[in-house]
Amino acid sequence: MRAIRTASAALLATAAVALSAPAALAGDDPGADPGTGRNITSFGFSVTPRTVAPGGTVTLTSDGCEVPSVTVTSGIFDTVTLTEGRPGTATVDIDAKAGAEYEIAFDCKGDRGTTTLTVDHGTAPPPPPAPVTPQPPHKGVKAGFGGSTGSDALGTAELAAGGVLIAAAAGTAVVLTRRRGRTGGRP
Repeated sequence: MRAIRTASAALLATAAVALSAPAALAGDDPGADPGTGRNITSFGFSVTPRTVAPGGTVTLTSDGCEVPSVTVTSGIFDTVTLTEGRPGTATVDIDAKAGAEYEIAFDCKGDRGTTTLTVDHGTAPPPPPAPVTPQPPHKGVKAGFGGSTGSDALGTAELAAGGVLIAAAAGTAVVLTRRRGRTGGRP
């Protein structure tokens, strides 16, 4: 019993420390120096792939930023704005120096985190993606009258069956009303 209380106390102490510590997530830079504060931010961010050929495309992501947009800047691609936690893409300049590392900066309401992107010794940029032809919106299911006949109009059999059901319901209502009238409202 004592072991359970000790384990519970240790778990509670760990949770209290985790909840009281400031929210700080390091970026994805494995070489970050925690002593300098580099890449210690209140939000997470990443660049994939970490190595790309000149003219290649990278995917930029961020999460945990309290404002709806994060600005991503670098010297090797145009500024990208990530909105509401959605990833974005950037095309690396074709004249980026092969073998060099470039800094990528993520800015969330003044909180700035950085990581690096290495430019590979690529010979040519990858071909542009094939154009995507937009598909027309998928229409819903047609509901309402009809059946397996393929006709939009009601057939004679359906109309006759509906009439019989309505007449039966009306007849039942009349019989029950008369029966109550005879018994003085008692069932």
